[in-house]
Amino acid sequence: MSSTSQKHKDFVAEPMGEKPVFALAGIGEALGKRLEEKGFDKAYVVLGQFLVLKKDEELFREWLKDTCGANSKQQGDCFGCLKEWCDSFL
Repeated sequence: MSSTSQKHKDFVAEPMGEKPVFALAGIGEALGKRLEEKGFDKAYVVLGQFLVLKKDEELFREWLKDTCGANSKQQGDCFGCLKEWCDSFL
């Protein structure tokens, strides 16, 4: 994986708590709004989907694309962010 963004570093540095969905790396305002409209309003709700998909990169990327239209880079950034967070906190 290439270097991580500051947003990624900030997210994985601490417990998730009640962070909004757009606190996730790869999820900006537009994708965040689409996710919120489908009930994924908090980062932990997206984490739940990530875990339901058994942390499988291909399945999660496909879900993110289908759910909010995330492109390949956005999918990878979000997956990497959640995977690293899980590695640190679960």
